[in-house]
Amino acid sequence: LIIFQAMDAAGKDSTIKHVMSGVNPQGTQVFSFKQPSAEELDHGYLWRIAKAVPERGRIGIYNRSHYEDVLVVRVHDLIKCQKIPKKFDNDGIWRKRFSQIKNFEKYLYENGIITIKFFLHISKDEQRKRFLRRLDIPSKNWKFSAADLKEREYWEDYQKCYEEAIAATSTDYAPWYI
Repeated sequence: LIIFQAMDAAGKDSTIKHVMSGVNPQGTQVFSFKQPSAEELDHGYLWRIAKAVPERGRIGIYNRSHYEDVLVVRVHDLIKCQKIPKKFDNDGIWRKRFSQIKNFEKYLYENGIITIKFFLHISKDEQRKRFLRRLDIPSKNWKFSAADLKEREYWEDYQKCYEEAIAATSTDYAPWYI
């Protein structure tokens, strides 16, 4: 299981396309995790992730992942949308989620799923340049979104959350590579 996390325009799609171009696509599954659906919100945050775990012997690629629930959800205080019991919605929720993620990834490891996580880091200035290129290159226009510009306002918050998530969840059985 290969996980890619990054800020917008860091190159997740391009990296997946480039790295996997030499692999037989029949043995590969790619999943992109966007905003959760109503059905997904009716379950625990790892439910949709667990459904997409590749079978043993296949390569699974996550373009974004369960880490969105300790990044986007945290930055935008969306935890109230996740319908969890109020007694668990407290200051310790992020530490608990880091622990749950580590336990989930250990469960995968102990069941034969090797997990490798990549954080594609770019600077805020490089992100701005890439957004502008999306406007200049017609084949990339579809990737441009005004919402991406709005997210830049939260740059520092995202950096803090990424740093904490990576530090709390990098293990021998599921390492992060930056």
